Amino acid sequence: MTLLDVENLWVKFPSRHGVFDAVRGVSFTLGQERLGIVGESGSGKSMTGRAILRLIRPPGIVTADQISLEGEDLMQKSEREMRDVRGQRISMIMQDPKFSLNPVMTIGDQIIEAYRMHNSASKSEAYKKSLDMLNAVSIRDPERVMRAYPHEMSGGMGQRIMIAMMLIPNPQILIADEPTSALDVSVQRQVLSIMDKLVTDRGMGLIFISHDLNLVADFCDRVLIMYAGRIVEVCDADKLHDAQHPYTRGLLNSLPRLDAPCDRLEVLKRDPEWSKTPSVSARI
Repeated sequence: MTLLDVENLWVKFPSRHGVFDAVRGVSFTLGQERLGIVGESGSGKSMTGRAILRLIRPPGIVTADQISLEGEDLMQKSEREMRDVRGQRISMIMQDPKFSLNPVMTIGDQIIEAYRMHNSASKSEAYKKSLDMLNAVSIRDPERVMRAYPHEMSGGMGQRIMIAMMLIPNPQILIADEPTSALDVSVQRQVLSIMDKLVTDRGMGLIFISHDLNLVADFCDRVLIMYAGRIVEVCDADKLHDAQHPYTRGLLNSLPRLDAPCDRLEVLKRDPEWSKTPSVSARI
C-alpha cells in the first residue's frame, strides 16, 4: 500500500550567484515501511523531508510533479489545508528537541495542545492520553514529566518526548530527521526500538533521515542514498554494504570497521559527474 508518492521534487534558493538547487528531481514512494535517506551534510536529506510538509519558506521555491498523500496532491493544497496535514497525517521529528520544544511551557501542556489541536477532546481526556503516550515511549514517572519544563530533561528524554508529541495525533507518516544523532548508543537503541514498535503496531510509514549508514542498514527496510540533492542509488537496507555506486562505496569505506582494521581510512574522492547524472527514481 502506497502512502506517499513524490515525483520530480525540486527545492531551489536564489542567491547572488544564481539559483541554487538544494534538491534536484527526487522521486520516491513510501509504503508501510521504514525508508532510510542517507548522505553527507548538505546532500538534501532534511530539505526533502521539509519540502514534503511544505515547510520551505520564501525565498525558497518548491516544485514537484506531485507529492501525493494517499491520492491527494499536497502541492495543490492551500496553506490552511496543509495545517490539517501537518501533525495529524504527517508528523516530523526534528533533530534537536531543545529547539523544538517551547521552553516556557510545561511538557504536559505542549503534548496536550498537540493532541487537542487535532481532536475534539476535553483537557482531562487529553491529559490521560498524554500520560499513555509518555508510557508508550518508556518514560518513567510520566506525571512528574508532565509537570516539568524542557530544560529539566536530558537529551534522550527530550527526544522521547518529541516522539510522543508527534505520534499522539496518530499520523499516517512519520518523518524522523536524525532523531538519534545526539544520543549515546544505549539511549539510541531504546529510541529506535520505541519508533519501530509504534510504526509496526500502527501500520505507519517512516522516513528515517540519517548520516549513519550502519544504523540505517540495521534499522530500515529500503535506503535512498543522496548526493548533491539527487538520489544516486536505491537498495534494500540489508544489502547496503553491497552497494555499487562509487559515492556509496566511498561513504562505506570511510567508516571504521572492527572486523577489517586498517592504518588509515579512505578519503572520499568525488567525481564531478555524480552531480550531473539524473536522479535515480525510487518509485515502486
